Parts: sequence; structure tokens; C-alpha cells
Amino acid sequence: MLIRSTLLHDFASASAAVLVVLLMVGLGGGWVLAGRMLAPLTRITDATRMATNGSLSHRIRLPGRKDEFRELSDVFDGMLERLEVHVAEQRRFAANASHELRTPLAISKALLDVARTDPEHCTGEVIERLHTVNTRAIDLIEALLLLSRADQRSFTREHVDLSLLAEEATETLLPLAEKRGVTIETSGDITPTIGSQALLLQLTVNLLQNAIVHNLPGQGTVWLNTRVCPKTVVLTVENTGEKLTPQLVSTLTEPFQRGTERIHTDYAGVGLGLAIVKTITEAHDGKLTLTPRSAGGIRITVELPVVAAHL
Repeated sequence: MLIRSTLLHDFASASAAVLVVLLMVGLGGGWVLAGRMLAPLTRITDATRMATNGSLSHRIRLPGRKDEFRELSDVFDGMLERLEVHVAEQRRFAANASHELRTPLAISKALLDVARTDPEHCTGEVIERLHTVNTRAIDLIEALLLLSRADQRSFTREHVDLSLLAEEATETLLPLAEKRGVTIETSGDITPTIGSQALLLQLTVNLLQNAIVHNLPGQGTVWLNTRVCPKTVVLTVENTGEKLTPQLVSTLTEPFQRGTERIHTDYAGVGLGLAIVKTITEAHDGKLTLTPRSAGGIRITVELPVVAAHL
């Protein structure tokens, strides 16, 4: 019995020591393992906190093998990159819009100051110039509102035929084309899609007006075509004109970019025509493509989803 009691005592002491060692090793290993497992989450949390405070330039760039944490990190970095680009575009747009809106107000103030300080100045001339400046300011504000409405996709979707919109836009702008000596040639098929008829008409009018204004004076041509593809309907507007570089063409859809290297005309647009076209196209889940023509001018293509019933 004494030997048995001694053995049990020694075994219990050894077991307790082993358990203590195992517990310490387990706790230490668990702490290290948890730290290594949670380190990526800590980096992601820090990046999220920095983004919340307004710093969108920071990237996680998590090293290591391709696992769930690495995939989450890459997705988060991509989201931050898109947000940074979007915020930069919005800030640039706001600065440009402020500048464009300030210009007509400054001109109006100068005209009013002239009329006040020089009573003998021709009142009719001042009123006419004020009317022109005020009209331009109204056009700019309406364009900004249209851009905001399209960007927010706050519109009712309905069945639309792009070929009918092309005909309506042609009839509307035919006097402008005749005044500038530009010929409009239309062709194509019925092109059914779904979207806002008002916005898509505005898109078509902007494209056609841009093609007429930025053209060869007195001898220009505009080609307007609609066609149906297996999964999309396509509206194409081409025009003659001076040769354009791909670098210049790539900037024409940015707000307030008027293509200053192109032919100078007496037409004073607000610089939002193609920017509105791009926003309306994206709001309808479409694709906008601008390509310079080798002979001069530009080809603009709008691809929109075709109506499922038509398929």
C-alpha cells in the first residue's frame, strides 16, 4: 500500500507538472497563432480607420500566400482605389463647375457696373449682352442638373427605340446643320432598348450637335446609324473634321473639356455635352467608345442592352 501510495503521489506530481507545461505551451502557441491569424485583420482594420478619416491613398498590400485574408485585402485595396479616383473626379468637377458658374456672374456684374457708372452707355446693348450671359448660365445649370439626375439613375425605365430618337434629333438639329453647311446622313434598323426616353434623346441630340458643330464648315458630313447586335443595340455618330489625336479624344468626355485643339467656331457650348453622354450611357449600363477617324473627325459609338423580348 505504501508503494502504491508513493507511486500515485509521484504520478500525480508528474502529471500536474506536465499539465502545467502543456497549458503554458498551449497558451503561448495559441497566442502566437492568434496573433499571426489576426494580424491581417488588424491591417485591414487600420486601413478602414484611415479611410474613414479621409485618407484614401493608403493601401494594405497584404503579403503572403493567396488565402481568404489576401483576397479580402486585394478587394479592399481595389475599392479604395476606385473611391480615390471617384472623389478626385468629384472634386475636379466641383472646382470646374464653380469656375464656369463664376464666369457669367462676373461678366454680369461688370456689365451692370458699366451701366451704373456710365448712364449715357447704350442700354439696349447692355441688356442684350446680359441676356446672352444669363442664357448661358441657365444652360449650364440645366446641364449640371441633367448630369446629376443621370448619375443618380433617378429615372423611370421604359421601352425606347433608338432609331426613332435619331430621327427626332435629326429633325431638331437640321436647321443648325443647314446653317453650317453640314449634311446629315441617317440609316439603320429598329433598335429597341430599355431606359429613359428623355435622357436617351438628350444623349442623341448631344452627339449629333457635337458632330455638327465640330465639323468642316460649309462642306462637312455627319453619319448617324443604328443597328442591332446579338446582345446590344448600337448608336454610331461619325463626322468629318480635322484629324484628332487619341490623347485628345480620350479627354473629351471629361466635364468642361471642349477640345480646344479642334476647329474654333462661334458656338459657345457649356463643356458638358459628351460628359452628359457618358453619364447617361453608364446609367443605362451601356458602353461609350470614342475613336478618331483616320480621314479626320471622330466616331462615337454607344452600346446599350437590347430588349430581351426582341431577342
